[in-house]
Amino acid sequence: MTLRAIRGATCLTANDADEMAEAVAELLGAIIERNGLTSDEMVSIILTATPDLTCAFPAAGARAFGLVDVPLLCAQEINVAGALEKVVRVLVHADLDMPKAAIQHVYLRGAEVLRQDLIQ
Repeated sequence: MTLRAIRGATCLTANDADEMAEAVAELLGAIIERNGLTSDEMVSIILTATPDLTCAFPAAGARAFGLVDVPLLCAQEINVAGALEKVVRVLVHADLDMPKAAIQHVYLRGAEVLRQDLIQ
């Protein structure tokens, strides 16, 4: 097994806890599905939110989604003028038997503009 990192992001339309939980679940579900992950393969997940998202911790959405045995860490993105607003980003660390080139990074709900080079 090799430690791999999988990127992802999603945008919210409002600073709303229910929408955050839904968007985080959708994002993590897509990352898991597209990469064939199990929770046993996940080493840890870092979740960040832009400074305009203060309604809830993104990790609460991951826990509600069912990731109760994966270590999670939340942080705030740096506040860069002109940056895309209302964004939750994730970095999933996983032990996988796949090459880096096979990893499917996932950007949803308008976050696709952040990393056109990673969209597959």
